[in-house]
Amino acid sequence: MGTTKSLLIELLAEELPPKALKRLSESFAQSLAASLKAQGLSSERAAVTPFATPRRLAAHISAVLAHAPDRTVTHKLMPVAVALDAQGQPTPALRKKLAALGADDSAVSMLERKPDGKAEALFWTTSVRGATLAAGLQLALDDALASLPIPRLMSYQLADGWTSVNFVRPVHGLVALHGADVVPIAAFGLLAGRRTQGHRFESQLHPVMLRDADHYAQQLETQGAVIASLAHRHAEIARQLQHAAASQGLTPIDDDALLDEVTALVERPNVLLCRFEPEFLAVPPECLILTMKANQKYFPLLDARGALTNQFLVVSNVRPDDPRAIVQGNERVVRPRLADAKFFFDQDRKKTLESRLPMLDKVVYHGKLGSLGQRVQRVRVIAKALGEQLGGAALAAQADRAAQLAKADLVTDMVGEFPELQGIMGGYYARHDGESEAVAFAIEDHYKPRFAGDALPRNAAGLTVALADKLETLVGLFGVGEKPTGDKDPFALRRNALGVVRMLVERALPIELSALVDLAVRVHDDATHQRDSRSMADGTASDVERFIFERLASSLREQGYSAQEVDAALSLRPQRLAEVPKRVAAVRAFAALPESAALASANKRITNILKKSEAGTSSTIDESLLVEPAERALAGELKIVVPLADKLFDQGEYAASLRELAVLRAPVDAFFDSVMVNADDPALRANRLALLATLHAAMNRVADLSKLAG
Repeated sequence: MGTTKSLLIELLAEELPPKALKRLSESFAQSLAASLKAQGLSSERAAVTPFATPRRLAAHISAVLAHAPDRTVTHKLMPVAVALDAQGQPTPALRKKLAALGADDSAVSMLERKPDGKAEALFWTTSVRGATLAAGLQLALDDALASLPIPRLMSYQLADGWTSVNFVRPVHGLVALHGADVVPIAAFGLLAGRRTQGHRFESQLHPVMLRDADHYAQQLETQGAVIASLAHRHAEIARQLQHAAASQGLTPIDDDALLDEVTALVERPNVLLCRFEPEFLAVPPECLILTMKANQKYFPLLDARGALTNQFLVVSNVRPDDPRAIVQGNERVVRPRLADAKFFFDQDRKKTLESRLPMLDKVVYHGKLGSLGQRVQRVRVIAKALGEQLGGAALAAQADRAAQLAKADLVTDMVGEFPELQGIMGGYYARHDGESEAVAFAIEDHYKPRFAGDALPRNAAGLTVALADKLETLVGLFGVGEKPTGDKDPFALRRNALGVVRMLVERALPIELSALVDLAVRVHDDATHQRDSRSMADGTASDVERFIFERLASSLREQGYSAQEVDAALSLRPQRLAEVPKRVAAVRAFAALPESAALASANKRITNILKKSEAGTSSTIDESLLVEPAERALAGELKIVVPLADKLFDQGEYAASLRELAVLRAPVDAFFDSVMVNADDPALRANRLALLATLHAAMNRVADLSKLAG
């Protein structure tokens, strides 16, 4: 292998979309590296380092060859019987195939005969010249650009004034260095060179002339005032944020997404401390934090108690000797934003949530499900019924009131400006209106859990309303055909279903899933009949229940349970979802027993036998018909084991219940070894089927153990 050198590729562009920069960078670098490796221009051990700033995508790849080594390629041509005639001469088909490969009849003597299945085929081995770096890199660059995960293309004209191209942003520079040598490639009407641009305002040199591939990051930082590595810039911003906050005895708000976005917005980060007027702290902190983060990309600062302060951090892209102008400018910019939030908050509190309820009747929820006001009424009925079941009249009243007011903040000015605050603002306004803390908390929490890992509602009323809200959504949208398809889930029904699962499981609610779904279906049917005499689509209840079990299965697999374990635990469709974690844990413990494989296989066999039974199988065993020693032994063991296993099952001791069944392995094996189930005598056959039915029922109370069979 020849001498290798490092390779550096850089695209200099106009400001790239910050939220997509990391994905663009990783795709660009990995695609280039994969293509070069496929062409033999770099090894599997070559290190790939992506670089990305708001104005550039770049990749550094170590150990790249100037010329790939030649390689031999073996082509399978065709069966000998097709390739050669009776005299052993090439047929027209063979000549045509060779011509397509750039060879003539002279190549026939170099062909090899090799076995190919039941016949022989002809193979031609030839040497293929390795690609040059210029040709290989051009191909790699073209492929990398074509496969970039660009969120939205834009069209622009090249320097010639008439050629239009589509790309994420206009490209103004191309660098390609192999060691210190320029690789002659082109893209977007640009020829590669060694010239790049540093920071727009603070670069020492314009342009920066790169010496070689290995000094790219160092030169950009020292001469161009740019930290080229996205990861290094991210770490530097995090360090500066912590240092600036600590100097005031404060802590910056923890927001990884904001930190990622800001990292993609600056090339030379400089964290500065700013302040706003303390009177704005009278506004709910969620409003202030959201407007600072979403609109200005600022980092609010919290005190030791976690309370918002009137100080915040801004990440500037310049490092002037005197930063006061930047600080004052950012303080001036944030002030009207905070003033707007204060105005919305003050105006909204002039009207009670209850007085806004008629406005919900004018907001369309769904064309087939009526207005938002009608949806609120359905949620109220479901919440009240659930509250009665979970906590009696007091909880039912709290849940009903919270459900009535829960959506009223959607028609406030604050939520209109910041939809992310729905529910949160409802809680603040409910307290201002004199509602109880239980109702205020329930309004605030009824959207929870909003995402994976989110907290559940804090009180019983919130849990009840949240459950009612999600059930109403699932049943209503499934009922009108708005089911998720593939990756598309515009109404977030998967998230709603997982929320139902988490609340039922983590709060151990003593409610059966089918009863919950049926309640929501009845409420929808009653409400729909009042409008137009229609009802929910047939099968809605079973579809929703199946969908919820699918989300539960997915959640269990993410927790580390195998597909077999999950399938075994859920095949019986246990209606108390709170029991499922104990069931699947019991299945895992049973699967670890030495007897489990044999019993699972036997269970599968019994299931198939009972399915094939022509007449209905009784579970009553006539002991006088137990004629074989093995069937008498199995019946005797069942008399002892089944009551013990059932008692443990009724106590919720699922793992212990399954352990009791392990002693049945020997009598079950003996039964199948020596007893003919389908005896000629109908009475014997029916009795043996009853024995198996009893065994089957005992083995499948916790889970369908046949699912563990290989």
